Amino acid sequence: MKEYNMNDADLKNLVSDTGRILLDKELVARTWGNISARKDEKSFFISPSGLGYENMTGEDVPLYNMATGESEGNRKPSSEMKIHVAAYKLYPDVNFVIHTHQDYATAVGLCETPDLTVSEEEKEILGKINVAAYGLPGTDKLANNVEAALKDSKVVLMAHHGVLILGKDRDDAMKKAELLEEVCKREVEKRIGKEDSIIALSKGKGFKTQLDDMAQMIGSSIKVLPAGSAEAEKALNKQGAVLIEGLGLKVRSDDMGDREALKLLVKKAAIAKRYSEVMGIDGSLSMLDCMRMRAVYKYKYSKKKDC
Repeated sequence: MKEYNMNDADLKNLVSDTGRILLDKELVARTWGNISARKDEKSFFISPSGLGYENMTGEDVPLYNMATGESEGNRKPSSEMKIHVAAYKLYPDVNFVIHTHQDYATAVGLCETPDLTVSEEEKEILGKINVAAYGLPGTDKLANNVEAALKDSKVVLMAHHGVLILGKDRDDAMKKAELLEEVCKREVEKRIGKEDSIIALSKGKGFKTQLDDMAQMIGSSIKVLPAGSAEAEKALNKQGAVLIEGLGLKVRSDDMGDREALKLLVKKAAIAKRYSEVMGIDGSLSMLDCMRMRAVYKYKYSKKKDC
C-alpha cells in the first residue's frame, strides 16, 4: 500500500484512524504526538493541533502545503508540522510519518549516543537510529535539530520529547515504531531490571522533570509524600499526581481521560528517570522551560482536547 496514491478522504481517515491505533498501543497519550500522510510532492495531511485522538475524525484532518506554508481544513495543523516537512522533503519515498511518545524509546532518547544491541534483521527494518538535540515543542530550534538528525536516518529519538518515524506507508511506520520499542525496552530492562519503576521511585524523594509532556501536565517535578498527608493532598490538587511513599502513584482529576494520561505519563517518566540514573545522565529540563510548557498546556491545549 502506498498512501501517495490514495484519495483525499481515505488519507484523512488513515491519519485519524492511526491516532486511535497509537492510543491503543500506548505509543501516545492525550493530544501528544502527531501523524501525517503524504498527498503529493507538495502537500500532506496532518493531525490537527490540540485535539484528542479519541475524538478525531477524517473531517478534522487539515492539508498542509509545503510550498506555500498554508493549510486547508476546519482545524489548524499540528504545531510540529515543520518536522514533517523536513521528513517529506528529505525522502521522496516516505509517505507516512508518525511522532510518538513511547515509553522506552523516549527513555533511551535521553542519551546523546544510545548504545543499543540490534540484530541484523532489526537493523534492516530500523536502519540507523539518531538522536535529535532538544528544542521546545513547535519551535524552529526543534525542527532544525530534527532535520539535522534525519539526514541519514528515518528513525529519530527526540531528546526529552519522543520519537519521529518515517515509513513508506502506514504499515511500515507502525512496524518500525513497535520494533523500536521492543529494542529499547530490551536495552532499558538490561540496565534497570524489571521492577516497576513507579514503585521503585516511590521509595525515594521524587524527581525533577526530564520529559516535556510531564512538564506540560504536572510541572517541574513530582514528589514522594506520605499517604493521606496534607502535603500529598495539596500536591494532588495542584498538579494531579504524586508518588505515595512506598506505595506508588496517586492521581486526581475530574476528567477520566486526564487520569489515564497521568498514569501513562508518570510511568514513562519513571522509566526514563531510572534509566538515566543508571547511565549517569541528569537530563532535567530547566525550570523556565517547564513553566512555559505547563502554562501552554494548562491554558491552551487542555481546553481544546475535547473540542
